Amino acid sequence: MRFGLRELVMFLAVVLLPVGAYFVAFRPQNIQIEKDREELAHRRELLAKLRAETARNDDLERANAEIAGQIEKIESRLPTSKGVDQIVRQVSSLAVEAGLEPPSLKSLKPVAAARYREQPLELQTNGTFEGYYTFLQSLERMPRITRIVDLKMEDSADGGIDFDFTLSIYFREDEEAAS
Repeated sequence: MRFGLRELVMFLAVVLLPVGAYFVAFRPQNIQIEKDREELAHRRELLAKLRAETARNDDLERANAEIAGQIEKIESRLPTSKGVDQIVRQVSSLAVEAGLEPPSLKSLKPVAAARYREQPLELQTNGTFEGYYTFLQSLERMPRITRIVDLKMEDSADGGIDFDFTLSIYFREDEEAAS
């Protein structure tokens, strides 16, 4: 067999064809595959983070629902502005039942808050400390939300104690009045 130029060129073409194909086709393809793998790994990380956040969002939604239920429960204890008069009568009857004199009431200007209002009432009554303590215990057992501020106690001339305090009653605006 003769080994000439034509055979040498054919041999080089057969050898250089795979080498050229590697540099022209396979190597760029391998680089692209590696980039795609990195991109896929990055997207998997993002997906894992997204799943974690989604799970956390479900927990937050559940917590928000619980908080909304608790707020609704507390707001159900707030009377409407029409119900404040009943609470004032109830407070007055609690004072009498506790052995105190019927209180004199002075209604102050309601104080606006976020979704409710506060109606301060100045009360003055006279009686024994035990009666006042019983009155406070009865007031705490009321289903409505109230608060006592500015409490003053002084001995009275008749041997009892004069009680001056401000009772705040929290209430909701009437739906018709708010509109």
